[in-house]
This record gives sequence, C-alpha cells and structure tokens, in this order.
Amino acid sequence: MLSTSDIFHIGSKKEFEKITLKAFRFQYDNNNVYRDFCTFLKKDKTNVKRIEDIPFLPIQFFKSHNVLSSSEAIQTTFTSSGTTGMNTSRHHVTDLEFYEDSYRLAFRQFYGNIEDYVVLALLPSYLEREGSSLIYMVDDLIKASNNPESGFFLHNHDELIEKLIRLDNDGQNVILIGVTYALLDLIEKQQFKLKNTIIMETGGMKGKRKEIIREELHEILCSGFGVPEIHSEYGMTELLSQAYSLGNGIFECPAWMRILVRDTEDALTYIEEGKTGGVNVIDLANINSCSFIATQDLGKITGNNSFEILGRFDNSDIRGCNLMVM
Repeated sequence: MLSTSDIFHIGSKKEFEKITLKAFRFQYDNNNVYRDFCTFLKKDKTNVKRIEDIPFLPIQFFKSHNVLSSSEAIQTTFTSSGTTGMNTSRHHVTDLEFYEDSYRLAFRQFYGNIEDYVVLALLPSYLEREGSSLIYMVDDLIKASNNPESGFFLHNHDELIEKLIRLDNDGQNVILIGVTYALLDLIEKQQFKLKNTIIMETGGMKGKRKEIIREELHEILCSGFGVPEIHSEYGMTELLSQAYSLGNGIFECPAWMRILVRDTEDALTYIEEGKTGGVNVIDLANINSCSFIATQDLGKITGNNSFEILGRFDNSDIRGCNLMVM
C-alpha cells in the first residue's frame, strides 16, 4: 500500500514510473473491477513492465460500478452533475487525506501560500447539489485563506461585484473561481478593470449556454474582467488531483499526475506529442479507487507534463471505448 508520503514527494521521472507501477500492482490485486478489466485485455502483473503497458479504465465505469481498491469504510462519495434520469459518476473515497493533500499541495505549487489570497467562488450549479468534489476543495481553500472576505456566492451578483471592485482597488490579491456560464453572466452585468485578481474558470456551461471554443471564451472573459489572461482548472469527479493553466490554455500537472494521449481509433495505442487524441490520466492520488482513467476528453501533449484540452468525444464517436463491451 502506498502512503501519502510516497505519492506526494515524487522527485523525478524515474521515481514517478516506479511508484506508478507499484500503484498498478496494488490496484490489480485489490480492485476487482479493475482486475477484471485488465484480464479482459489479457494484462496482468507479469506483462505490465512499463507505464505504456498499463490498462486505463474507461471513465464510464464510475457510473456503473463501485471502483474501489480499498476495503476500508467509505468516508464520502463524490458525484458528478447530471440531468434528471442520467446516470452520474460516483467516486467513493475511503481516505480524504489523499484528496486534501493533493489539492493543497498542487495549489501551493502553482499559486503559493493560500493565505496571500482572498478566495471568492461563483459556482452556483455545484452549490445547488450535494456531492461535489469541487465544492469540497474550494470550501477548504476558502477556510485556509483565513480571510473573512473569502466566501461563496450563489446568485448575489451585486454583492460579488462590489467586493471584487473594492478588494481589487485596495490592492488585495484575489482568486475568483467560477463555473464558465456564471462568469459570463457576471460580466454581462458589470464590466471590470481588475489589476490584482486572478480569474479561474472551471469549465462547463451546464446546459445554461451554448458551448464556445476556449480561445473565444477567454477573449470574452479577458475583456469583461479587464485581465490579461484567464486561468483554468482541469479536474473531475473521478480524479482526486487537478491540473492548472496559468493563462494560455496549456495545463500543467503536479508531480503525481500525468497525461497520456491515446489513438482515437485504437485505445491501446499512444500517439506522439502535438497530435490530438483521447486523454488518459494517471492520478496517483486515486490509490484507493483507480489511478488509471481513460477520459472522454480530446487533447494533446504540448511538452513536459503539460497538455491542452481541445474538446470531448461525441457519444457516437467513442471508438476508443470499444473496451466497454465487457
């Protein structure tokens, strides 16, 4: 069994590979769903020698199975959003310390000390339901900021507008974390010229608006908030780690997370840097569920542990998930 110390103190590529293969062997032994999937692909501990040999579980399994590598009691279950009648993903977490260490250490890596910021959150679609891992994380960051100005906003835009302008004019460092459609709603009501505020979008129109490409979205948000760039967070219910983009649409991973890009026609083949394919995620913080997830996102690797998200598979076009026949 890997500890938080093993996972969150990885110092080299070689160490990452060693810990990743150890995680695979642990999950093969302890996760019945994942082992059955590996067996279906004729993979086991004897023929997985490299990271590229590891099977990646299609993310849809979190909707249909209990994906667990631990027999410990479940401390919480994070769920994805979904419309009425839609199956939602369920990520059972048996040790919240892995999640808390993951997002706290990653935030410090990319942004420094949380106490240097006022953290404002505009996440209405997440606040209005239970089981959001994003709300869990942001609530903890708000508390860790130790600033009475930090907090959540639902539909009280006037209060948020007043606070953003006042804090920014006072020279206070602010991070506004918002779901995409809510950020657009805000700048339709008020145009800003912010100098000390980071705008971080978490993605998603949640059916509230028409989807638009990232470049156009960020141009609109930059203009509306008066900032030179828009930051982004890449995370999901099925992961306990996040990657961050500091303004150019290129995401960087913390040391315990890595992206591989698979061929859209052959899910077991990887493609070279710069080419578009399906995004596979290694998230070692997921040690008690599954650390190897084949997502429905399309993207490309842009450099050393950095990547770009370009869209999602159409449901009719998930040839890479022909693995779901089992």
